[in-house]
Amino acid sequence: MHYYQFNIGDYQSHTGHLDEFEDLAYRRMLDWCYLHEKPLPEDAGEVARLIRMRTHSDSIANVLREFFKQTKAGWFSERIEREIQTIREKSEKAQASARVRWSADAMRTHTERNAIQDPIPNTQVKEKVQKEKVTRPVDVQPDTWDAFLAARRLSKAIVTDRVLRTIRAEADKAGWSLDSALAEVAARGWRGFKAEWVGSAQRQKTAQERDAAVLGALTRGIVGGSDAKFLK
Repeated sequence: MHYYQFNIGDYQSHTGHLDEFEDLAYRRMLDWCYLHEKPLPEDAGEVARLIRMRTHSDSIANVLREFFKQTKAGWFSERIEREIQTIREKSEKAQASARVRWSADAMRTHTERNAIQDPIPNTQVKEKVQKEKVTRPVDVQPDTWDAFLAARRLSKAIVTDRVLRTIRAEADKAGWSLDSALAEVAARGWRGFKAEWVGSAQRQKTAQERDAAVLGALTRGIVGGSDAKFLK
């Protein structure tokens, strides 16, 4: 490893009795052990060569005896090994977290790419819009509204505020109320409403006739089920 935590206060409390050459030797031994992550060689002369202090064998021997333990693998320090193990564990956790993060990023990128390549089918968009609550306009009777909704469902057409605004605008052109226009749409099974679709004779249709048309649309929508068709 190329980095390890160094606590100055802790180091001085344990090495304050060392002379300058012993202190230098110990610091270089620490650096070598952390860098190579293994014990110092068993031969003290080899240790002196590795830390570039060949003429200070006495200082090296004193440090080895005090801070290290001689084993078959070399001069071993429990404290150094413990610090190395802690750093390894932290590194492994960081790598695991990085793998999870990269995996999540890759999955998100893949999902976003699929969303671009495979846009949501139009039927799903319609279902989403259909779930949005569209309230009955205050100038539309409840039975008219129910018949209109039933007709839209049978024709597999959605009901949105934009649809209602378009029908209202065309109804105004024809001199009709929105209630009358929706009743006409329901009775005829239209998917929309245009002013030019209704002539002067249609504008004279009585309220009773429109009510009958609404009732008929409701009846066909309830009885006929999804296979019911409206006559145009």
